[in-house]
Amino acid sequence: MGGFFSKGFDPAHDLPDLHGKVIIVTGGNAGIGFAAIQHLARHGAKVYMATRNEEKAKAAIARLQSEGLAPGNGEVKWLYLDLADPKIAKQSAETFMQQEERLDILINNASLFLSIIKRPNMDIVMVNYLSAFVFTQGLVPLLKRTAQEPNSDVRIVTVASQGHNLVPANTHFRSIDDFNHEFKGARLTRFSRYTMTKLMEILYMKELQRRLDAEGVPIIVLSVCPGSVNTDGVQNYAHSFGPFVSRLYAGIANILFATPAKGAHSSVFAAAAPVVRANVREYRGGFIRPPAQLSKTSKMADDPGLAKELWETTEKILNDIGV
Repeated sequence: MGGFFSKGFDPAHDLPDLHGKVIIVTGGNAGIGFAAIQHLARHGAKVYMATRNEEKAKAAIARLQSEGLAPGNGEVKWLYLDLADPKIAKQSAETFMQQEERLDILINNASLFLSIIKRPNMDIVMVNYLSAFVFTQGLVPLLKRTAQEPNSDVRIVTVASQGHNLVPANTHFRSIDDFNHEFKGARLTRFSRYTMTKLMEILYMKELQRRLDAEGVPIIVLSVCPGSVNTDGVQNYAHSFGPFVSRLYAGIANILFATPAKGAHSSVFAAAAPVVRANVREYRGGFIRPPAQLSKTSKMADDPGLAKELWETTEKILNDIGV
């Protein structure tokens, strides 16, 4: 499985010209998202960095420019997005559609990992899944319109994780209580809740692909695993266990973990590699792992009944809170 690029993928050489393409990458002011924006903008795309903090976004854009985002390449713009609040996520999608007439690629990259949450309203399920669902669904009308244009290649990509395989087999999404499951008694409760959000993301992508296929909409929907990447989020998680674990992690990460620039390869491959569109039947609804190859997901992630259950409960929860 995986086609030509399964043997290796280098964005510098394997991406097409992206001039005229409009892309959104959420959470792109650091880590994998930052690297993905850099890869895409260097091939001519107009990329929106969708983040909450304008100061950090502007600093990241300045860094991109200093590292080679010169005139003649693409451009990077900031879009306000706070995934801690689904109402703001909806407003952000509406704001974008007032600014742009097309959207070719959406990469849902923003994600809380396991670092200590400093904002009390930042719930990991809200950020990683629920608000991302709202933001994506808000942009679907524009994505559909773009997909009807000649020679279009519209894609939706979500950065998930192979960790979705670790979710207990009896997991369901029948009510808000299931969304709020805290995995009490588990050895790593925060990690368990994190992996649950990764399962939710994959299920959402698969169900969205099924619904678009049923409508005859030629949008490709994919989820990806970036692999083991030495990001700020992972570093912060290691720091939370104390100085010994932090030092141990630093030694291991420098040897075994990929840099964010390499970790972004799966996202960028899914978003823009020509082989994906050329083999649409093989890739649509798929799960990409390094080195840019199709991979199987867990039995639960492949369950269309569970995906439908998640979608319907999500809509009910959002309706109950007025989103």
